[in-house]
Amino acid sequence: MGLRDWGGQGAPILLLHGLMGRGRTWRRHIPWLRRYGRVITFDAAFHQGADRVEPVTRAGVATERFVADVAEIITWIDRGPAVLIGHSMGGLHAWCTAAEYPELVRAVVVEDMSPEFTGQSTDTWAPWFASWPERFASEAECVAMFGHVAGRYFYEAFDDGRLHGTVDAFRAIADEWGRRDAWSQWCAVSAPTLLIEAGFSVVPEGVGPRMAARFTGPELTYVRFDGAGHLAHDDAPDRYRGGVEAFLSGLERP
Repeated sequence: MGLRDWGGQGAPILLLHGLMGRGRTWRRHIPWLRRYGRVITFDAAFHQGADRVEPVTRAGVATERFVADVAEIITWIDRGPAVLIGHSMGGLHAWCTAAEYPELVRAVVVEDMSPEFTGQSTDTWAPWFASWPERFASEAECVAMFGHVAGRYFYEAFDDGRLHGTVDAFRAIADEWGRRDAWSQWCAVSAPTLLIEAGFSVVPEGVGPRMAARFTGPELTYVRFDGAGHLAHDDAPDRYRGGVEAFLSGLERP
């Protein structure tokens, strides 16, 4: 699953990528994160390359499956409870892991993800995916289509310019979020949590403050990065680093 240990001292920090991402899309943030723990990345199921495709089933794309994978990785690393830092899909998996396996999670960072997308469908994505070439010849071509931040991010995740999974799998994962919510898991988190919402967010209007109000754990920091897009960690890297460093610095040492 593309598991990689980037080094660092202390408790593990497991980085969970978003729906269109991959473990290596975190690389710009790994150098400073190593000051706070042992940094680990991995590629989630269905994101491990177009040549490693498994059948798309309801159980296979369910949040519970991804959470079980995260728990297995933390257990295998065997360095104690982990800090989970997740973007978008990875944020959902982070807080659901913290809810299901509290003994494995030391703290959680959630970047621009909602516990509800009720009624939403990926049908609106279909024309967007259909407009993509089968292969992007260069990062510059990808940037020209998606802009500097998203274009660089996508190209880093791709395999030689080609999608690192299948459109059907990515759509199936996201469609599950429209059929169910994750409020019960959010309300069950007992670890200190940093909640980041982008100014131009995928989180439905008003849900971020509701997440803050309904959090029942010991500590929640909620921040909004006005002007930043969904890839806030790359769109506003200084603000992201400052917020995460302040949060990690405030954690009790394990």
